Formats: sequence, structure tokens, C-alpha cells
Amino acid sequence: MPEIRLLLVDDHEVVRTGLRMLLESQKELIIVGEASNGAEALELCKLLHPDVVVMDLTLPDISGIEITRLIKRNQPDVNVVALTIHEDQEYFFEMLKAGASGYVPKRAAPEELVSAIQAAHVNEVYIFPSLAKVLVNDYLGRSREGTEGVLQEELTPREEEVLDLLVQGSTNEEIAAQLVISKHTVARHRENIMRKLNLHNRSELVKYAIRKGLIEP
Repeated sequence: MPEIRLLLVDDHEVVRTGLRMLLESQKELIIVGEASNGAEALELCKLLHPDVVVMDLTLPDISGIEITRLIKRNQPDVNVVALTIHEDQEYFFEMLKAGASGYVPKRAAPEELVSAIQAAHVNEVYIFPSLAKVLVNDYLGRSREGTEGVLQEELTPREEEVLDLLVQGSTNEEIAAQLVISKHTVARHRENIMRKLNLHNRSELVKYAIRKGLIEP
């Protein structure tokens, strides 16, 4: 099996020491660096270019979620696995949205973390079973409510432009002026967007935009 170069990010030295002892028992796992805060993590990630970063979410300076977002923005080929005490849905979904390839609670068995690292290395996603159930239930719940609609990619390029302006809070008049089209054309695009996405009002449109990452909550 090919080597997997790891960067460990956790503000507790005892945790990093334990992780090092655990992971170095796997011959393909090579720990190239350790960071105790977000700033160190970003610097070492640029310097060492690891294959996988094992990321704690609670750091003294910047959250692991934000660090993950920055890593994926600047070095998209570096994958991140969250290792955390947090099993709240909020942290879980935000970490996935930031670009993490795995989410493992610290109570998990050692082999769960190893599996997550191996999956991330080949660009697959590993989610701890109890949290995978949360993800499935969330999807099924939204499907039953009819809020998923069709894929956003099925919108026309013009409808995507209108959608982007709508979720930013622009009025029909403002959209018409910016896109140099009539208010009636904007209204028609808006109706088509709502129909295609199976949405019924602006509130649902905003929730859709947050879920798809078009705007921040």
C-alpha cells in the first residue's frame, strides 16, 4: 500500500502523542508534522503538503472548520479528516460543507480513524456510522418534504444568474437593471426557478441557498 503522509492538528500534546503512537503502528502512515493551532496548521500544510490532515475542530485561535475551508480552498488535493469530541449535527454538517472527507468522533475505535484516513487518501468519504445515519435521515426528511427539488444544474445559465441575485436579496427591479432585461422576464425566470426547485416562497428559497452553500447562514 502506498505511503500516506499525515499532518496532525490538535491543541493537546497528549492527544497528538497518542495519535502518533497509534498511527505509526500502521506502516503506510507517515506523520510528517504536528500543529497545535490553526495558524500552525495552515503554515505546515503549505510547507509539508501532506496527503491527509487529521483535524480537531476546537482550536485556540481558529476553528477546525474554518481551517478546513482554507486548506481546501488553497490546496484542494489535500484531504481532511475530522477527529473530534463533537457529534452535534451542526458541527458535522458544517465540516462536510467545508470540504472534509471524513468525520470520526474521538470515542471511535482506532481502526475507524485508520479507515477514514485510507478512504480520504483515495478521495473517498468516510463517516462514522452513527453520523452517517444522521446524514441519511436528513436527506430522507428533506425528500419527503419535497425541498430537494431537481438538481441546480438543470437551471438555465440565465436562471442561475437570477437565482444568485435573488438569494442576495435583490428585488425584481434591481435584477432587471443589472441583467438588462425586463421586470416581466425576471418574474418569469423566478417562477421557473421556484417550479424547478419545488419551492413556494422566498423563505424556502433562502433555506435552499444556505443548504447548497450559495449564501452563508
